Amino acid sequence: MNKPLSPNSWQYRELNTKNPGLDHFSNGLFSLVDAGHDVITGSADLQYSNGLNRFSAKYPDRYIQFGISEQNMVSAAAGLATTGMVPFVATFASFVGLLTCEQIRMDIAYCALPVRLVGHHTGISMGFYGTSHHATEDIGTMRSIADLTVVSPADGPQFEAAIRASGDHDRPIYFRTGRGREPDLYDPKQDFVFGKAIEHAKGEEVTIIGCGLPVHPSVQVAKKLNGEGRSVGVLDMPTVKPLDKEAILEAAERSKVILTVEEHNVLGGLGAAVAEVLAEAGSPARLVRHGINDEYALIAPPTHLYAHYKLDEKGIEEVVRGIVG
Repeated sequence: MNKPLSPNSWQYRELNTKNPGLDHFSNGLFSLVDAGHDVITGSADLQYSNGLNRFSAKYPDRYIQFGISEQNMVSAAAGLATTGMVPFVATFASFVGLLTCEQIRMDIAYCALPVRLVGHHTGISMGFYGTSHHATEDIGTMRSIADLTVVSPADGPQFEAAIRASGDHDRPIYFRTGRGREPDLYDPKQDFVFGKAIEHAKGEEVTIIGCGLPVHPSVQVAKKLNGEGRSVGVLDMPTVKPLDKEAILEAAERSKVILTVEEHNVLGGLGAAVAEVLAEAGSPARLVRHGINDEYALIAPPTHLYAHYKLDEKGIEEVVRGIVG
């Protein structure tokens, strides 16, 4: 199943760059195999970019190299699931959320097959690779597909825990994860519960609700401001669908302002999902959505983009201070 790699292949991008954050993907899969799950994996010419190289080296008979054929990979995963296998297929999030949307909808979700779709290098983390590789619409497309769970882990350890927890989940899942370079916030040995938020702090002035990469800097901002006597809460919402509505409404009862922070278009993403919950409940809390403001992101190194769109610690602090005065 594995063919020799060209030295020019994207798969070689990480070979000479130590990136332990990528290990969490394979670590989670190893746990499922050890627990007796019939896991099979696949990637679209990106095993060294998502960490599946470790899994494929240990279990070559459980790995399929599909090449640059993402739509075929997703449809093949559906077929494999009908035989009783649990497929995990991975490629860039921009391709999962848009290019393979039709195959996900009809071949996987409509048939309620337990396929695990992994979209890595989410948001603007592909930086200078440009608009075709930026994933700022995938939450919107994936959460609109019926019967598809959407998970956006804050870091590698949480991703690993979510993979382990997926062993008891019999429906399709979309995992939206980063590039393996996010700072660790969690312990991979902790339990992960689908549909449950994680509260880091309670706040009366503002509660930040985030998912994915912005969660860590949001926690740091809350610690700093609370140390100054402010009252800033933080909710990590790793499951964007189904949302933890109870946690959102509790925060809205306590806080004057709800601030959603996401590495995604503010339309259709986490902010839109939270807005739906608040509107349907008639909550008087003010909502501020922070992310990519309905535009195609600029092309630059990721760190520069995070600073420009105020998705790093300094930027999020500026947004929060603007709210609390």
